[in-house]
Amino acid sequence: MGILEVKDVNKRFGGLQALGKVNLSVAENTCHAIIGPNGAGKSTLLNCLVGKLIPDTGSVMFDGQSVLGRTPFEINQMGISRVFQTPEIFGDLTVMENMLIPCFAKRDGSFALHGIRSVMSEAELRDQAEHMLDEVNMLDKRNMHSASMSRGDKRRLEMAMCLVQNPKLLLLDEPTAGMARADTNNTIDLLKEIKEKRNITIAIIEHDMHVVFSLAERITVLAQGTPLVEDTPENIKGHPKVKEAYLGEAA
Repeated sequence: MGILEVKDVNKRFGGLQALGKVNLSVAENTCHAIIGPNGAGKSTLLNCLVGKLIPDTGSVMFDGQSVLGRTPFEINQMGISRVFQTPEIFGDLTVMENMLIPCFAKRDGSFALHGIRSVMSEAELRDQAEHMLDEVNMLDKRNMHSASMSRGDKRRLEMAMCLVQNPKLLLLDEPTAGMARADTNNTIDLLKEIKEKRNITIAIIEHDMHVVFSLAERITVLAQGTPLVEDTPENIKGHPKVKEAYLGEAA
């Protein structure tokens, strides 16, 4: 049993079958990539994992508990954090101010910044934020306005905002989309460091095969909403079903 278990998940949008009997098992403390051509159902599956969509049928279990019917906040409290394809940060705030938002967050969903008293002092929370920024090599940018940063640094900040919540599972949706190659390689190195330090489980949706083969220990290939192959990166490379899904013809 993996820390994340998807069983027979189906999802339709009108006449479109977005997901068809999807089964997926993500082992704890591994990096599992979900790949496939455009329209394969990757984002739909991810949205089912974080409560943005509810499957028509099937089950999604995380750490022995069902995520179905829970709000995105409740799923976050279970230990699942998501990094979106477009960085979800506040451009009019500094790096430190962005970091303080998840640090102040309480289990009931309210924020100390909005007048709710935190169990930690503000000084302790700032220390926590600075420690996390140091871990992702952004402490020297703590006073920078995030709108002026590169896409790679915005992504790094968003990861820090997720990681300060100590998730068990980090879901990454196209984390290197739109990045220059140098930023992509820096993101790969950061994720390797995070996984080694925290023994965290990572599930990643990514089109860049350089990223996938640099990080993933298992890969699931989707095509037209249905899993084609699940295997190690070594066995996925050159697999005839994968070539057919991407190139439209069997190898």
